[in-house]
Amino acid sequence: MKPESREAILTLALFAAYADGIKDDREREQIRQLSRALSDTGGGPDLARIYQDVLLQRTTVEAAAATLQDPGERQLAYEMAVGVCEVDGRPTEAEQAFLAKLRTLLQLPEPLARQIEGEANSVVELSESVIPASPAVPPVLHQTPPLSETDLDRTILRYAVLAGALELLPQSWAFMAILPVQLKLVYEVGRAYGYSLDRGHIREFLATVGVGLTSQYLERLGRKLVAGLLGKVAGKAGATVGAVATGVGFSFATTYALGQLAKRYYGGGRRMSAATLRETFEGLLQQARPLQDRHIPTMQQEARTLDVPRLMSLLRGA
Repeated sequence: MKPESREAILTLALFAAYADGIKDDREREQIRQLSRALSDTGGGPDLARIYQDVLLQRTTVEAAAATLQDPGERQLAYEMAVGVCEVDGRPTEAEQAFLAKLRTLLQLPEPLARQIEGEANSVVELSESVIPASPAVPPVLHQTPPLSETDLDRTILRYAVLAGALELLPQSWAFMAILPVQLKLVYEVGRAYGYSLDRGHIREFLATVGVGLTSQYLERLGRKLVAGLLGKVAGKAGATVGAVATGVGFSFATTYALGQLAKRYYGGGRRMSAATLRETFEGLLQQARPLQDRHIPTMQQEARTLDVPRLMSLLRGA
């Protein structure tokens, strides 16, 4: 993929991120930090400059879309934009209007656009179905969890492997599907300690520690574009061992650290401050990264048979 095409896709993804006009300050700051971090890696698009161009309106959706002449690149750009708009829930009216405009600019065939949107919607439905919208019952706290600490650690590892396997897949829905995995993991850990959690609480928990939904999606997109993996991935298993080992596949570590943080937080009676949560998460993330390399073969094996129906079955049956 040409450098200008990668820049155009990232530009459209950033426009999609701000299409709803209501991203909170934490999410904006995470996206800003992400753009700087990815630009510092070298060898890829200057995301910090692209971010400023979008924020200061020095470029337009029309200009970015016009850069993409290859049908495959246009499809990829729309897949990424749909993912950004839907990763934090069903698109708002403003996001729907943005996507409708983008479909026209990219000259996507209607059946293809609807297929892309349908795949994204199935992941949104999964996210909504695995966690209740509001607590079903008041929390009944356990002094000790019904699962042993060893069993909880196995559960956390299982979810982390599943998240890592999703990142190996080339399908656009796989980026989005990591979020339901993380939501369900925090839900299960909280439930083990007697807390009846809902989607709003868990999303707030993730946002507090700096794991924003949109910024996570953009980070995965940015890293894969920088590494030249998108648009070239062959085979269902996706990325190679080398690609994962060099930092493209980071969802394992993020998910593992979230699970361990949830264990400390809910096991300790939710007494950690926001600052302590963030600091503890960063430490756990550093500890989790070396574990990732050890479990790459397991992630690759999981990825070979992973699709939306199987993911739904795994999460609903967990």
